[in-house]
Amino acid sequence: MACVNKPVVIRISPMAHIAAFFMVLILLLPAFLWPPSTVLMVLPLLASVAIARLRTEADADAVTAHELLGSTRIPWEDIDGLHFVKGKWARARLRDGGRDVRLPAVTFATLPLLTQASRGRVPNPYR
Repeated sequence: MACVNKPVVIRISPMAHIAAFFMVLILLLPAFLWPPSTVLMVLPLLASVAIARLRTEADADAVTAHELLGSTRIPWEDIDGLHFVKGKWARARLRDGGRDVRLPAVTFATLPLLTQASRGRVPNPYR
């Protein structure tokens, strides 16, 4: 029986939905005092959608960055390296002219998961 390479999924913690809930509570007061401000209630909804949608999936062949409105699949061979901008998610530098692709939810702490999924193409910084 062949070994199936299950993709690794790195996502924002679902606990972040609590922040969206508190945004709703904060926006209730302006909504009661000035009804046209109820349009602001779309902000917690967008935050919750972003929490659910933004993620990075990686397997032995490629890494896929899921953004709000689309996804980008990049074969490992097309990636020159990963780097971090201060306090941000990882970015994959592509070999085709140095273009960067953001990898949502990938932090320095989650690099060992990418090491495992990429079969060593991404070095483990903790070794």
